[in-house]
Parts: sequence; structure tokens; C-alpha cells
Amino acid sequence: MIDSSPAKTKRINERLAEFESVCRQRGLRLTHQRRELYLLLLHAVDHPSAETLYERLRLKLPTVSLDTVYRNLHTLETHGLITRVPTGKSQARFEARKTRHHHLICSRCGEISDIQWESFDRSNLPDQVSSWGRVNDRQAILTGICHKCLNKN
Repeated sequence: MIDSSPAKTKRINERLAEFESVCRQRGLRLTHQRRELYLLLLHAVDHPSAETLYERLRLKLPTVSLDTVYRNLHTLETHGLITRVPTGKSQARFEARKTRHHHLICSRCGEISDIQWESFDRSNLPDQVSSWGRVNDRQAILTGICHKCLNKN
């Protein structure tokens, strides 16, 4: 699924320019495949898998290989340009969203939805966390059954 509203298009162009700048700063080659893959992730609202991204990318770049998609996803993730959504399943899902958010994941159909949870973001961490070490990021993953799946029964 793709969101192509005018406001989204403006944000995408800004994010794409930022992506290109970061790639140059970090010495990453800005290949056509890498740029198009990142652009697909910017447009995506469905947290696509590598295989889904491959199928979408082949519509624009018919000669691209699945291996190229995997290697580019790994490189972009390593450099913090995209995020792997922890689904608990074997098939990884990806996003390029930068704003703090959390995820709802349907345990039946695998649908992933983004949510804002400001009270969680502002809450104090339990005391035992400080004895464990330092937390760099916090992300809530909530699993359950979405309304579409609940209504199927």
C-alpha cells in the first residue's frame, strides 16, 4: 500500500534529500536501486517484507535481484537509515519512518499498525533498568488480533 497525498509527497521529497545527504556523508554509494528501494519504503504504509519490496521494485527495475534487495536493506539498516520492525516471526518487515512510534501486530494475519503512545514514551523506567545498564531506545510491540480477523469468526 502507498500513500501519495500532496503533504506526504512533500515530506517524502524532504526525507529523500536527507537520505541522499546522509549517504554521501557516510561514503555510501547512492545507486539507483538503493534510492528506489528507500523511496518505496518512504511511500509504504504496510511495513513490507524484503520479498514484497522486491516485487514492488521489479515493477520499476525489472532486472533487480532479490539478493540486491537483501544486501541494500542490510546496508540501510546498519547505517540507521531504515528500521527492521521486530515482529517475532521469521520474515523481517521494514520501515523508513523516523518519528517515535510503536507497533500493533496481529498474530493471525500479521498486519502491523503504527501507534503513538506518549505516556509510555514519558514514563519512568523501572529501577532495575539502571542496575542493568543504559537504555538507548524504547519501543513497545503489542500483539493481539485485529478487528478484521476478529470479525471473520
